[in-house]
Amino acid sequence: MLITDAEIAAQLAPGGFLFLRRLDEAEVPPYPLPRDRGPASCLPEHGRIDSPAVDIHDPALPAKVGEGWFRMATEYGLFDENREFLLSVEYSDPEAVGSEWAWARVQLLDGWDLGGGDDGPLPMWMRFYMGDRFAPEFTVMALDGHMMMNTTLWGNGTVSTIVVRPPSDKRPDVIR
Repeated sequence: MLITDAEIAAQLAPGGFLFLRRLDEAEVPPYPLPRDRGPASCLPEHGRIDSPAVDIHDPALPAKVGEGWFRMATEYGLFDENREFLLSVEYSDPEAVGSEWAWARVQLLDGWDLGGGDDGPLPMWMRFYMGDRFAPEFTVMALDGHMMMNTTLWGNGTVSTIVVRPPSDKRPDVIR
């Protein structure tokens, strides 16, 4: 069973993300990734840039990850003039066996919070638990598809944000 846009909006609000609308598949811009790669497997020659990694047990995890994410989002052009961008959203009910991902247009509000620790403002599909802490884990893309960012928890217990922003003359073919 799929959850509604209103439910998605309610899940995103505590983290400071204003849900604007779900995109139809035809509206999704081309991804800035090579066909055979996800953000984590892209290389520098694909336009990959990494933020400094933060240990999951660092008491300043929420602040460090949030600061790094916002710095990269600003520096590499995630936001439009209204701080709008695309967020990969999980529409499946948490009890469902499969998943239903879609892109949603969202706006980053003042007072946003990626959280950290044993609980936080992000919905379950935007975070990953490791021990007694959770880490933000989600993917965003610029409205025109010129760059994608992925914040993720690595197997070594660190969290970082990856930007993939290939030069315009090296943009890969359209992938979805």
